[in-house]
This record gives sequence, C-alpha cells and structure tokens, in this order.
Amino acid sequence: MSYVRPNIAAMAAYVPGEQPRPGTSIIKLNSNENPYPPSPQVIEVLRHFEDELLRRYPDPFAHNFCQAIAEVLGIPADWVIVGNGSDDLLNLLVRACANDAARPIVYPTPTYVLYRTLAALQPATVVEVPYPDDFRFPLKELVAVQGAITFIASPNSPSGHVVALTDLRDLAQQASGLVVVDEAYVDFAESSALSLVQEFDNVVVLRTLSKGYGLAGLRLGFGVANPALLAELFKVKDSYNVDALAIALGTAAMRDQAYKNTCVAKIKASRTALTRDLRELGFTVLDSHGNFVLAMPPQGNAEYLYLALKEQGILVRYFKQPRLDDKLRISVGTEEQNRALIAALAGLTNAA
Repeated sequence: MSYVRPNIAAMAAYVPGEQPRPGTSIIKLNSNENPYPPSPQVIEVLRHFEDELLRRYPDPFAHNFCQAIAEVLGIPADWVIVGNGSDDLLNLLVRACANDAARPIVYPTPTYVLYRTLAALQPATVVEVPYPDDFRFPLKELVAVQGAITFIASPNSPSGHVVALTDLRDLAQQASGLVVVDEAYVDFAESSALSLVQEFDNVVVLRTLSKGYGLAGLRLGFGVANPALLAELFKVKDSYNVDALAIALGTAAMRDQAYKNTCVAKIKASRTALTRDLRELGFTVLDSHGNFVLAMPPQGNAEYLYLALKEQGILVRYFKQPRLDDKLRISVGTEEQNRALIAALAGLTNAA
C-alpha cells in the first residue's frame, strides 16, 4: 500500500551530483561548484554573526539582501524575491502557475532535469522540445505550446550555450504565460536577460549565489520580476524561506563584487585552457559560457571514463540518457585540479 499521491509514487526522483563524505580526498568536478572560497567579507560576517539573530525569526522578505542586489544590478529592491537557492524559486513558480494539460510547463532539452521533477511533483503536464544538434533556439516550437511557464536555462546546462537576447525577447512577446530565464551560470557569460524584466511583465530572471559567489552550501538565490507578479508569488512562498545567516552572508557576498569578479575571471581562463586541453586529447567540446564544459570522448566511451576517473578519485558528471550518454559534463576546477584531470584522461584514452 502506498501512502503518497499516485504521481509521487510514479515519478523518478531528481539525482544530484555525488557528494563525497567530508575529509575524503577527491577532485570534485561533478556539481559545477566554484573551486574558490567565498569572499573574505563573507567569512568575516560569519565569524561575528550575532547569536541573538538565531533566536528570532528572520526577515521574511530579506530586505537587506534585496537592497544589496538592487544596488549591484541597478534595479528597484521591490523587484526582487529571495529563495532558499534558485531551486526554491523554481518550485514556487511551478506551484503557483502550472497544473494540468491546459497549463503545461515547456522547455527545450537537454537542460536542467529538475524542471521535469518539479512538474511531476505538482503534478503538471510537461512538453519537452528538443534542441537541434547545433542548439539553435526552437522558438516556434516553444511558442506553439503556449505553456503556463516556459523555462529557459541560459547559459544552459549541460551544453553551456547561451540563448540570444533577441530570441528571448521574441519568446516573451509571443508567449501567453511566464518566460522564466534561469541564469544560474550568468556570472560566467557575457550577456544577460535582465533588461527584459522591465520590458515585459511575463519575464522572470532567476539567479543564484551557488556558482559565481562560491556559496553552494548556503542555499541562496533570487528572482527579478515585476512587483505585481511577485505579489502573487509571495502568497505561495514559505513565510520564512531564507534564514538569517544566509541573508547576512549573502548580503556581504553581493557587496563584494570585486572578489567575485576576480574568481570568475580565473574560472573563465581555466575554462579556456581546459577546453583546449580536452580538444588536444581528441574530445569534442562545445564552447561553454558556464563554469563547466560538455565533452564527448573520441571513442564515445563516456560511461567508462566516468567510472575510471572515479576510481582515481576524480568525480565528473555522467548522464545516462539519450543524447548525453556519450558525453561528460566537467566542472572547471583550479588549475591544479584541471591538470590532474587531463593527466588522468590522457592515460585512460591512450590505454583504450
């Protein structure tokens, strides 16, 4: 006998990247985490955090964090909603806007598989529109669905490509529902859809502090949208969905743009070198605008390499699904980590 709803019993759970136990000697390149520590200003706030703030409920709207975001992005603070990671906001949007076949969720694939999981939780109907091999944006196909929500990850994971602003603008103009641009990796790209938020009342841009700011363990993200839309979303969010410590540390991180930009520059330089080194080994590597690359081994033996690397203490991401099962998604690590990866792959590909 099942005690859960039929859609929960039938759905497949989201599988996050493997997390080794603390203290394990592993080169971890499987979850697109920032290889560098958070801003020293964040650590300073952590050291002197007031214990009194833990006794009280946190600010339900994270005003200090929203103000810091507003100052950095040049937007009004009341255009910001904060979540327990951007995944929290994805869940909130699905709960608020989608339900049955008349209000489906649509997105191009391959992309972030959590979109599918959140739809199954609702449950909501999903329409997945395949990207062509060149990752040309399938605008007409997406618009034809007229979904309650159209999710667009840009930069996209696992491909690393960005969607042109002109394509996103055309989508916003023609869509009858929300267009949610998931910009988790935007710090490593050269363009953003943020300007569309004030141009269209159906556009939401989501961001996270997990990637560029090195705060994946904090679980803090935010969305930018028209205040009228946010007023509806506030009805759905948990009263205190972000804790006091996250608000304080996130505010400090947001205000230290110089440190974040320095780390991002190092990661982008390492991404270029990693892409070059993989191609020299015969891998086919897409140009990436994230802190990761999608690489196809010369013999297409991605699963074998994933398992062999794991035996050597190097974790990368392998997706056992069509169109991805011959590829590896590799997070950009430090220069030392990337060199160790390339050395391991050179030995494995030469032996194959």
